[in-house]
Amino acid sequence: MELTNGIFKAAGEIYTNNKGSILRTIIYTIGHFAIAITVLMLVADVSFAIALTDAIVEPIANSVWYFILDKWWASKSKK
Repeated sequence: MELTNGIFKAAGEIYTNNKGSILRTIIYTIGHFAIAITVLMLVADVSFAIALTDAIVEPIANSVWYFILDKWWASKSKK
């Protein structure tokens, strides 16, 4: 129980300290999923299942990159 409370408290603090970046990252990721599926199906003529797989894996990597970039950018623009 104590471990669970600690995890939720830590997650809450991370969310509170990064609310703007996390929200922008989530919105970006959802949009990227939709765009990637559409483009892959139209341009590469792949099935929905293949497009969905690629559309999930690749944006997750991009989302991590975007979060890091956004945190760095925000830290530089405060100065």
